[in-house]
Amino acid sequence: MTNNKPLKTAIVTGGGSGIGLAITELFIQNGIRTIIIGRDVKKLQATKEKLGELCIPIAFNLTEFEKISELTDSLIMEYGPIHTLVNNAGINLKKDFILVTHQEFENILSTNVTAVFALSKAVVKHMRSEKNGNIINISSMASQYGIPKVIAYTASKAAIEGMTKAMAVELSPMGIRVNCIAPGFIATEMSAKALNDDKERMQKVLSRTPLGVLGKPEDIAAAALFLSSDAAKFITGTILPVDGGNSIGF
Repeated sequence: MTNNKPLKTAIVTGGGSGIGLAITELFIQNGIRTIIIGRDVKKLQATKEKLGELCIPIAFNLTEFEKISELTDSLIMEYGPIHTLVNNAGINLKKDFILVTHQEFENILSTNVTAVFALSKAVVKHMRSEKNGNIINISSMASQYGIPKVIAYTASKAAIEGMTKAMAVELSPMGIRVNCIAPGFIATEMSAKALNDDKERMQKVLSRTPLGVLGKPEDIAAAALFLSSDAAKFITGTILPVDGGNSIGF
């Protein structure tokens, strides 16, 4: 028997590595065509080769804000309505507060906050006409409590959580749900740079995580799949910690 059910389509930013790759892989395993947006052409192509025809790689710099609307229009024209947007792309900077330059601070905010606003706005214009869609933002434990040496990243992720609530209140009446996942310490290339050469920091992370281990990208992917599904149809405006208990650990 042929399944004529139309494909759902998702956009995952930063979908070529780490948490974004895990989300992309799980979406595709569940029959969701997934457009991955990133800057690294090699990573994007490797992901396409690994995951097959349901993976659509798009090389694009999301800080080119003035081009985002055109990009979104062209994607929707080619692939149809976007059902899920996962704002996952982000960059970090580990540096003492007093040494962070204005430009470094602005660079983090441009990628982690302004690009999320710009892409969400462009996608919402189309979701609104469909009266359906959901947006999943990715924040961090850095927004839950103070972590030294990541001032710009912390500011950006606190902004994402505030934006999630504001977006949910405004967009949910249009049929667009907006939620946020707050990952704990997940074993990725980005976290490795922050933890592997800092044994004291790693020990602190593990000691205040009740489950006693780093999470895996697949743990975040499972939460994203749930929030994007009909099983979460009455959930909007939430910040969901997926952190092994880190945010409530002693």
